[in-house]
Amino acid sequence: MSAQDSQRVRVAAVQPRGFPFDSASAVSELCATTAAAADAGAGLVVFPEAFVGGYPWGLAFGTSVGGRKPAGRRTFGRYHDAAIRVPGPETERMGRAAADAGVYLAVGVIEKGATHSPGTLFCTLLYFAPDGTLAGLHRKLKPTAAERLIWGEGDGSTLPVLDTPFGKVGGLICWENYMPLARMAMYGKGVEIYLAPTADSRDRWQATLRHIALEGRCFVIGCNQFVTKEHYPADIEILGEFADWPDVLSPGGTSIYSPLGEPLAGPLLGEAGVLCADVDLGDVARGKFDFDVVGHYARPDVFEFRVNEEPMDAVRRAVHARHGRP
Repeated sequence: MSAQDSQRVRVAAVQPRGFPFDSASAVSELCATTAAAADAGAGLVVFPEAFVGGYPWGLAFGTSVGGRKPAGRRTFGRYHDAAIRVPGPETERMGRAAADAGVYLAVGVIEKGATHSPGTLFCTLLYFAPDGTLAGLHRKLKPTAAERLIWGEGDGSTLPVLDTPFGKVGGLICWENYMPLARMAMYGKGVEIYLAPTADSRDRWQATLRHIALEGRCFVIGCNQFVTKEHYPADIEILGEFADWPDVLSPGGTSIYSPLGEPLAGPLLGEAGVLCADVDLGDVARGKFDFDVVGHYARPDVFEFRVNEEPMDAVRRAVHARHGRP
């Protein structure tokens, strides 16, 4: 492989149909789609936020200020059952899919069991290497609005940027991308292919993706699910909560942008599908010719930024050497 070839890769942004509350079917879809994307030449395959486990558009889980209904608690229990453990049998299947296809794979999941408390769920982005290993994970730092009813907050210990043969890959989930300092943490780690899996299908989200591409001078892959009410299990007790929502809960909006904010693919709306783009990592350096947010355009003499990457456990256990205490 020449040096020029090593800077090029085909990326695939997947916009699948939704499988809320049905992780087994979501993983099966992931395996099949990953194989098809690899057959089409992709070296990096990206799936949306909360694809495995589900993003529960329209559901309030029986909550109101000062009250929670029993039906909502039961539905949360069912949502918790659909979440996956990392590592676990579902991640083993995803890793095999990445290895069989020989690709880097990124997928949004709902994760359980990540802390000492079994009840907390996290919105998590998993990274798999072409050998099938789990190469990294990122837990969403700040769930947005009603997401805080069902997801906990990640910490700075899960902000990876992966070194790959074709460049540095990392990113943030959905509205984390509106957090300037979170983006700066990614830029500071040299991200070149920036992943932005989301549940936001509005037109204004495209402006956000383009801004990140221009600000970070990086390729940006934004992907979402195509979800309708029919994708939900019919026996969930609280489906009446989204009675006033449209039949199409998420039309999608998956897209790919260049380091100069140029659209390379998408946005894809109103259907499931896969978008591919051939990217040349040389465009990153060429884009930074006139703007490099952590390079020649930075002013560390004026602005100082620190990222706390320590795990923030609720209970910390100190080791006492004195008096023979364990």
